[in-house]
Amino acid sequence: MRRILLGAAMAAMLAAGGAAPALAQGNPFQPLVHVNDTAVTRYELDQRIRFLQILRAPDADPASAEQALIDDRLRIFAAQQLGITARDEQIEAGLAEFAGRANMGVEEFTQALAQAGVEGQTFRDFVTAGIVWREVVRQRLVPQVKVSDAELDQEMQRLIETPRITHVALSELIIPAPPGQEAQAMGLAESLVGSVRSEADFAAAARQHSATPSAENGGRLPWTPLENLPPSLRPIILSMQPGQISQPLSVEGAVVLFYLRDSRGTLRPGAKEQVLDYVRFRLASLAEARRIAALSQSCADLFVHARGLPPEQIQRQTLPQGQIPTAEAIRLAVLDDDEASVAGQDGQADILMLCKRQPALLAQGAQESPVAVSPEGEESAAPEPDALPDREQMRDQIFSRKVGQAAENYLAELRANAIIRRP
Repeated sequence: MRRILLGAAMAAMLAAGGAAPALAQGNPFQPLVHVNDTAVTRYELDQRIRFLQILRAPDADPASAEQALIDDRLRIFAAQQLGITARDEQIEAGLAEFAGRANMGVEEFTQALAQAGVEGQTFRDFVTAGIVWREVVRQRLVPQVKVSDAELDQEMQRLIETPRITHVALSELIIPAPPGQEAQAMGLAESLVGSVRSEADFAAAARQHSATPSAENGGRLPWTPLENLPPSLRPIILSMQPGQISQPLSVEGAVVLFYLRDSRGTLRPGAKEQVLDYVRFRLASLAEARRIAALSQSCADLFVHARGLPPEQIQRQTLPQGQIPTAEAIRLAVLDDDEASVAGQDGQADILMLCKRQPALLAQGAQESPVAVSPEGEESAAPEPDALPDREQMRDQIFSRKVGQAAENYLAELRANAIIRRP
């Protein structure tokens, strides 16, 4: 999808005759801001703005483009501190990967940029800064990032307890894009994304521009089961929040926009079921039970106090909540992990301590997510909705998120410590 949109965006920009000059005329090499011992010039800013406009990037305004150039200077500074440089083959591979997103080769992509007034060096500098920064992150930050089992369990539990979307209320806006008019359709869609702020805005735009019967109703579609949507569309809709408009989707003969009005969801089967790991410690007196409970901070502590006693006096077990005797289940229901309940009667007492409470799905362990198969035997792009991700996949997601946050924090630190001044 990103490849389609980038290619369409470039086509739209080139059809419009290239980006308009971003800045007032003046000495193009005049320094606008000094970053440590380097400078960002007026020319570089103009080039970066043009480049971002071609990519249809959201932050193509002068202030955001200037900040991006400052950040690139800081990224390169951090790389120099570690002796990191980008080799020619790395840069060429990076250029090819980026151009490939628009389904172009490097030469074709560079020529398209030139038609819009962007020099190849601007493209090269942009890619180079990204290459050296990734190496800075790999060397400096990645070794410091760890994902604990507790973090993984917490994220898995959050996933289990989050309702999965089953139905969505969408509004559609389909802009015709006959041959030769694809760029104009994409341009209109992009402008609508930037201007629509509410369902009423989207409905008005649909009545004016949409070429489907739903246009008369503001593009409103009835509640739709998520599974009825094309597999390739589901992740796009699931990434949206109610009240949000999608990015333009380029399909054959049209450009499509969706507006998510609302969504409905249910917990996955078994999400409310719990498995309890707990200890029952039988003692001769209520006073002794209270004393031991007060001294014990964990289930392991109870076993320390049970040394030398018959093994049948203390028992640890892990059971589904429904299999625990009612009287014990009631006592355990109000306990947090490593919290104890003491009860006694007829000269006997016992301690119940909850070691761990977790969803049954998590206790069973995540299985590999099965892939849905159509009646024709073709694999669907979307996994079964009730399946949990593999724990290692989830660990990788958490790791990537933490690395990204660490990189943002380090960049903020570089900004705080840099000498940034204007002439």
